[in-house]
Amino acid sequence: MSHPAFCGISRAHLGELIEELADPWPARCESALRERRGAARRRAAGAGPKHDLVFADRVLATLVRLRTGLPHAALAELYGTARATVSRAIGEIRPLLAARGFAVLDRPGVRLRTLADVFAYAEAEGIRLRIDGAEIHRAIASLISDHSARRPTRGKPSTALVLARPTAY
Repeated sequence: MSHPAFCGISRAHLGELIEELADPWPARCESALRERRGAARRRAAGAGPKHDLVFADRVLATLVRLRTGLPHAALAELYGTARATVSRAIGEIRPLLAARGFAVLDRPGVRLRTLADVFAYAEAEGIRLRIDGAEIHRAIASLISDHSARRPTRGKPSTALVLARPTAY
């Protein structure tokens, strides 16, 4: 799964990314646990159930999901674990990747962390942006029909959403 065809980055870059995210991940997990508990830890660090996916596999599964759109159930089969485990792992790693931002080729040190950063960079560089039609359809569907916006789109592209308001429930 670490092949660039699956994750979209070289193995060397993947190693650097894993090292970079290795410190923020436990801090984020501990913060979430403390918030859920509402108090300080009662057991020693490391006690309790162990993760089914090690950190490197969590990062890799997230990158593969983002690059290929492979369903969580398929990733779970590849890793020999439950779909919920993969879903939880992706949910933990995506915010770390988002906070890290996206590097700009040929511009070391420049990172785009928000959509506003992307628009500002595109304007400054004279780059014309195109918006993905799938996202537009989702936005239109949510405006037209609450029902169609909540409907799961598994197995179908989001452009297949029904854009008409249902007449009766």
